[in-house]
Amino acid sequence: MYFDELETDIVYVHRPGRTVGEADNTLFSTLTMNAQALHLDEAWSTTQPFGTRLVNSMFTLSTLVGLSVSQLTQGTTVANLGFGEIRFPAPVLHGDTLNAETVVLAKRRSRSRPGEGVVTFEHTARNQRGEIVAVAVRTALILLAPATPAPAR
Repeated sequence: MYFDELETDIVYVHRPGRTVGEADNTLFSTLTMNAQALHLDEAWSTTQPFGTRLVNSMFTLSTLVGLSVSQLTQGTTVANLGFGEIRFPAPVLHGDTLNAETVVLAKRRSRSRPGEGVVTFEHTARNQRGEIVAVAVRTALILLAPATPAPAR
């Protein structure tokens, strides 16, 4: 969607969801050099408060934003400008299915880049039980819709 098409205060629901497997977590953690035992060592993790390995929260964040792309920003994002509040109120475990929704909190035309606008999104991920597992506020630079040429006379 172009900047002009995005509306504030509407909940955009993103489906299908994404079921997270053990291989996803292991590969993401090792590719990103995150050797945290909580993500990779089941024997040790069983002695910890959740009793099992947890999915890497950066994978959860990436998946949360990724679930929104095909519906909202495919081909219209110029750049991510930053992330504000990021929360993980509940863990994601192997086998959980993530579903996402997005609300546009604010938008304005860019003052320095004609043809582009600044949009603030709030993305929320829920697991298959409806529990919120991640919330992220993201600001991005989004293309304005191309000008429509005047009809020929």
